Amino acid sequence: MLKRIFLLIALMSQPVIAAQCTGHFINPFTDICWDCLFPITIGKANVVKGSYPDTKQNPSNILCSCANNPIPIGLSLGFWEPFALVDVTRKPYCMVNLGFEINIKGQGIGGAQMPAAEGNGAFYYAHWYKYPLLYWLQLITSTACMQVGEFDVAYLTELDATWNDSTLSFITSPESTLFTNPIVRTSCAIDATKTFGGFSTAMDSLFWCQGSQGSTYPVNGQVSLQTSPVSAATLIAERMNFKMHREGLVWDSVGLDSPALCHTYPMPIMPKSRYRYQMVNTIPEAKACHPFGATVTTWETGHTTPADSDNFGFLIWQKRNCCFL
Repeated sequence: MLKRIFLLIALMSQPVIAAQCTGHFINPFTDICWDCLFPITIGKANVVKGSYPDTKQNPSNILCSCANNPIPIGLSLGFWEPFALVDVTRKPYCMVNLGFEINIKGQGIGGAQMPAAEGNGAFYYAHWYKYPLLYWLQLITSTACMQVGEFDVAYLTELDATWNDSTLSFITSPESTLFTNPIVRTSCAIDATKTFGGFSTAMDSLFWCQGSQGSTYPVNGQVSLQTSPVSAATLIAERMNFKMHREGLVWDSVGLDSPALCHTYPMPIMPKSRYRYQMVNTIPEAKACHPFGATVTTWETGHTTPADSDNFGFLIWQKRNCCFL
């Protein structure tokens, strides 16, 4: 009997088996909520209405004009573009939205080992993909109105020393020290209420909050309080988008009249109201998308299993305003 007890203790003291890598390359016809493309606007008029809240700002004029274009007059078009994929995973180099794992061990600036999380905290890696889906499908023919180019793995947090070190993440977001105060963080409840049920967009003025998911800061893979794996993964995806903005890797259009309408701009503070997210891995939610900051409690049931090993994939939708020529 004593031998069995010692054997049980020895087995329990063995290292936990590493998380498994699961996922698949998404099917653009069955895994994507195409209703999330809407509303489509020309000027301020809704040409095709949608089920989800639009941004408050669209151009006031129907017609627009951009310099150095062969066609002098165009239409002030607005729509939502599926433009990026995000992996959120506890397994280093697990490319969830590609469906395979890169076999790299002990390499990378950020380190391949997962930092220990205390209490109810958790740590996730994230990967950002350029995903020019509308360009591939040619659903909108004006190249000025969509992301062009090839599918590309744009960012791996395993190669980023700031992703698993809150002190180093201060380098790119020094303002984070202003929002660690518990009183300031309680303001996130206002942001969460605003997006409850997905009936409205998040408050851009409260940029230090990601609605029901919690705090934008620190801009790394550490979640101090994980209420559910889906909620934590959604927060990481939103933080990753914020990080891409902060580093100038993602630019946004604006809902103003031309000539401002003719360009995209770097925005160090991500405008939450111009983004939506949709889960596409490992169990796609193909019938709905959600504003940034919206609670996951209304839809997370059935979208995670123990076999998933906390691997998630998200499709990010970006509001696009452009001069359609």
